[in-house]
Amino acid sequence: MSVALPPADMSRALTRISHEILERNGGSNNLVLLGIPTRGAHLALRIATIIEGIESKSVPVGALDITLHRDDLRLRPPRALMPTKIPTAGIEGKDVVLVDDVFFSGRTIRAALDALGEIGRPRTVQLAVLIDRGHRELPIRADFVGKNLPTSRDQSVKVHLSEIDGVDEVLVGRAGEL
Repeated sequence: MSVALPPADMSRALTRISHEILERNGGSNNLVLLGIPTRGAHLALRIATIIEGIESKSVPVGALDITLHRDDLRLRPPRALMPTKIPTAGIEGKDVVLVDDVFFSGRTIRAALDALGEIGRPRTVQLAVLIDRGHRELPIRADFVGKNLPTSRDQSVKVHLSEIDGVDEVLVGRAGEL
């Protein structure tokens, strides 16, 4: 196993993503950040904090559980539902940025789009990911990427966040090694 993204690089990547989100959207006036639990929700909070430091105003942030929209429910053991928290102003007509830790096949994001459709109709939906490891199975791409990390299918990518794991890092190793 090797460290693909140490703490300082992770911080720089999130800062760059935050600036790119602001640039693409002409500021933060119409933004809503929705993290995909578990780690995507923490990353969305970090990005919101960075944007607040840049713009001197808060950005609505929430979490979007996609569990019931996954297409592999029958293939995996049952898992607990995570809370979906939508900001009080909602998402109608907003520029929603979905935030996730690792972008792989695209199936998680497809499920997120389905879940989002049940909540409301945003003006735009964009995707920010810390790691894009390739191997897409669906025609979905990220708008904002912290690091492109080419991997083989037999490798695993694990994001550790200080809020959950006590350390910020991204590890790459053989499946089962992490």
